[in-house]
Amino acid sequence: MTSTLDVPPAGRRPAPTARGALPAGGPGWLRLVALGLVALAAVLAGVAFTGAAAPTALRDPGALVRWGLPVASTTTEIAASATLGGLLLLATLLVRRAGSEAVVRAASGITAVAAAVWTLAAVVELVLTYANVAGLPLTDPAFGGELGQFVTQFELGRVLLVVAVAAAVVTALALMTTSPVGAAWTAVVVVVALWQSAQTGHAAGAASHDLATSSMFLHLVGAAVWIGALVALSPLAPRLGADLAPAVARFSTVAAWCFVAVAVSGTVNSVVRLGTWSDLGTRYGVLLLVKIGLFGVLGLIGLAHRMRVVQRLRTDERAPATWLFWRLVLVELTVMGAVSGVAVALGSSPPPVPDDPITNPTPAEIVTGHALPPEPTTLSWITQWRWDVLLASAAVAGLVVYVRWVLRLRRRGDAWPWLRTLSWVTGMVLFFWTTSGGPAMYGHVLFSAHMVEHMILAMVVPVLLALSAPVTLALRALPTRSTRGAAAGRLGPDTSRGPREWLLALVHSRWGRFFANPVVAAVNFAGSMVVFYYTDVFRWALTSGVGHYAMVVHFSLAGYLFVNALVGIDPGPDRPPYPQRLLLLFATMAFHAFFGVALTTGDVLLVPDWFGLLGREWGPSAIEDQQRGGGVAWGIGELPTLALAVAVAFSWARDDERTARRRDRKVARDGDAEMDAYNAMLAGLAARDRGETGTPTGEDARDSRG
Repeated sequence: MTSTLDVPPAGRRPAPTARGALPAGGPGWLRLVALGLVALAAVLAGVAFTGAAAPTALRDPGALVRWGLPVASTTTEIAASATLGGLLLLATLLVRRAGSEAVVRAASGITAVAAAVWTLAAVVELVLTYANVAGLPLTDPAFGGELGQFVTQFELGRVLLVVAVAAAVVTALALMTTSPVGAAWTAVVVVVALWQSAQTGHAAGAASHDLATSSMFLHLVGAAVWIGALVALSPLAPRLGADLAPAVARFSTVAAWCFVAVAVSGTVNSVVRLGTWSDLGTRYGVLLLVKIGLFGVLGLIGLAHRMRVVQRLRTDERAPATWLFWRLVLVELTVMGAVSGVAVALGSSPPPVPDDPITNPTPAEIVTGHALPPEPTTLSWITQWRWDVLLASAAVAGLVVYVRWVLRLRRRGDAWPWLRTLSWVTGMVLFFWTTSGGPAMYGHVLFSAHMVEHMILAMVVPVLLALSAPVTLALRALPTRSTRGAAAGRLGPDTSRGPREWLLALVHSRWGRFFANPVVAAVNFAGSMVVFYYTDVFRWALTSGVGHYAMVVHFSLAGYLFVNALVGIDPGPDRPPYPQRLLLLFATMAFHAFFGVALTTGDVLLVPDWFGLLGREWGPSAIEDQQRGGGVAWGIGELPTLALAVAVAFSWARDDERTARRRDRKVARDGDAEMDAYNAMLAGLAARDRGETGTPTGEDARDSRG
């Protein structure tokens, strides 16, 4: 696919391009070469500046390996980014309407090509990484056999192999994927590969491993979406015609969030890798300052892009979309390439804070990777923090998005109850503290503290979130996906999926309705606790970052679905009558009590090779602490359940009152037809029992004569 995107002379604009046609001029793909060339130049300059490619005194792998590895890493990152960006275009950014099938197929082809390049670059990176680690040149006779051992017996080799295999899988899927749902599922594979990539490099060091890994993952995903979506969108610009404006506007919103994610995660990584302010004077620090400067320039360019180009594309139909779009994209891609190159150079350079393993580790450091926190007190539960960048960022983003939606409703004159907003804010603050504060710190070494963390996430936070009705607010505040302007009427409706459409699809999907069913939600809420604690899933959550995130997401979501099925406001479940809701709630309460009693009276330690080997010199023994945790599960679990019971009863009473008021209004308006028919039926039955046909006799006749 080629394009011709020449900038017209001053004072003259070319005619707008028809859908699917390519304007005359030079190939648009040549503009993308700037990204690769600048990134390559930045990598080579950074590696030369830091001396990372200097020959080693012992077992030098050769110049090809020393210089080729950073180039392969840069190619891998850019190709992976373009792959993820192409999938994002297919999932939500591109306009889909009658006649846009060729554009969708072109986007799928671009994604497949990017994934194929990613696969080849990942394989080259794997080979060169082993050569660099082992100090073997590629021509060494023993290289092939030892490479096999590297990818099967060493963690770094297995991670790089997983990334290469994931890239190959994505290549195959991208060739067959054109639907939004298929693109979304394929993007999940890319995100898994990026998580694996976050485990390598400086993030794999001993210093603040969990913090560095989570921040690096956020950094990689934010940068990949930002760079990749722009790289994938650029060759498609000539084909989009009038649909370029909404696509660029949607990308601009995504890019703003990515900018924040990259800035936050980059700051965290810088703090982890720099010990003091003086470390900024090292070569690593200088490269970091260069990256920060380039990133700032990139943010300013993006802001200008959003404020000027997007607005003109929306409002000025006379403006040729292609050259207007490329006016800033070329500069933005070039700066992105420089930032990517400097980032790879940073990854190839030793940071001031070394990645050396901990010397003379304590038992707690051997088991958990962290030093043992001080003995818990009331104050330490507030002052001790074990930051989790991903979950903390999710909490802050949740606050910002919810408040923005409320303000959006108010600007158009719609009301939103302030109690719901207060409930959401309280829930997000509590979630933030639970996942990064005292419960997270002590929950890693004390079963009772872990149970506090679990009960808050599963039973307290979901109540606050369900009562704040986030789905209802989103459906009211999010715009319906459509293309505004004259082009919308000419070209037909936009059938692509935006955030509102994805949310509706999830709520009304078969799986969404299944898990939102009150009985299923109750069984999942209560039964998953037994599965979690009495299988190896609990060990996985303690020893793996992925397991920890899975635990947080599962129990928070399971709690929300259960509460929403009982007293929630959001759409989704077919809620049963109130007596059945109370019965379901009391059955869950009884199960929770049984679970707490089982832990309190049990004498078998869960995950003994974790809680039993921490070397704590304070607090109760591991088994006593576990029994205390059973009391926590019973106590903390019952209070929210009782509150839910009161809420269900209150909702039941209010529902009866509303039903009575509606009936009274209907009677006042139309008369009580039901009561009249009921009285007539009773009169007919009485008449039949007396053998009468309508003529009053006997006592009734005397009463009538009297």
